[in-house]
Amino acid sequence: MTKSSGGEQREQIEAIYQSESRRVLATLIRLLGDFELAEDALHDAFLAALKQWPRDGPPNNPRAWLISTGRFKAIDRLRGRARFDASLTVLAEQIEARTRDRVEPVDEDIADDQLRLIFTCCHPALSPEARAALTLREVCGLTTEEIAHAFLTPTPTVAQRIVRAKAKIRDAHIPYQVPSQTDLPERLDTVLQVIYLVF
Repeated sequence: MTKSSGGEQREQIEAIYQSESRRVLATLIRLLGDFELAEDALHDAFLAALKQWPRDGPPNNPRAWLISTGRFKAIDRLRGRARFDASLTVLAEQIEARTRDRVEPVDEDIADDQLRLIFTCCHPALSPEARAALTLREVCGLTTEEIAHAFLTPTPTVAQRIVRAKAKIRDAHIPYQVPSQTDLPERLDTVLQVIYLVF
């Protein structure tokens, strides 16, 4: 690690957020198995970076540090909530055990995680409007307001689409994976439709 001024560190962290946050999020979703928990973990990891990096200097591999920190923050968050819901203790232990050996990603893992996220956001069980909104939000990193503006739709409507899509993915146990070769042609059509809408 090399130290630099606090202002330089903040600019560096902002640049890393711009370039890496979607990749980090995709991996956290894979590791944690939950969109909301992964989003909270992403923000917690960047907050930790804002506190720690100006003091200690940036890590050699910021992406891996953010993923690892996000994972630990998510587990801590679940354990903190476990005071009110005992099942969260079990969930935190399961996540910790399942992800213990998978927190040092290589570039191929990141690319695979992004591809998994695209296929999950574009799952045919979701409505076309929800697929587009969720992909723009989670894969491209647009705000709900930006998506609403692009589709000339009220912001609360877009927000509800995103919330419902995440709930459907969770409740229907839609797998966070690239489809098999036999399912790929059908699933690829929905992805291409969303990509067409995005551009």
